[in-house]
Amino acid sequence: MTDVTIAPADVADAGEILTVQRAAYLVEAQRYRDVFLPPLTETLDEVRAALAGPDVVLAARRGTRLVGSVRARLDGDTAHVGRLSVAPDQQGRGVGGRLLDAVEHACAGRVARFALFTGADSAANLSLYAGRGYRVVSHRPDENGNRLAVLEKTAPGSPGGA
Repeated sequence: MTDVTIAPADVADAGEILTVQRAAYLVEAQRYRDVFLPPLTETLDEVRAALAGPDVVLAARRGTRLVGSVRARLDGDTAHVGRLSVAPDQQGRGVGGRLLDAVEHACAGRVARFALFTGADSAANLSLYAGRGYRVVSHRPDENGNRLAVLEKTAPGSPGGA
């Protein structure tokens, strides 16, 4: 199988991004017994709007197949990373880590820190983020009452950064 390439996503990628996102987040829905997680209820129009807006949106492909995506919204000195999604059959192959590295690189020099959240019981996600320098700074419930871990990382080149 060909290697993964990561590039900016286009509005034309919206359907594939939504399909991969929903497949990826089904595992989380099962873990939390909540089929109403925001990545599962997001509409195609909302994905298109994210792609057309100012957010950084990257897509990972193996050949022509979209196998993952990630977004970052810049707000002041912070890049809020979200919707990191990898197709279930591609998980555990480094795609998520490569997407995370790529979105950080795409935001480099524009922010002082990166912030994201994941389910507090999502051990694999927490391990991925910890391995890339993120640390848990707090916990909070999501809109459905699920416990989230909020993580942050100082951007390389920033005071206190790597």
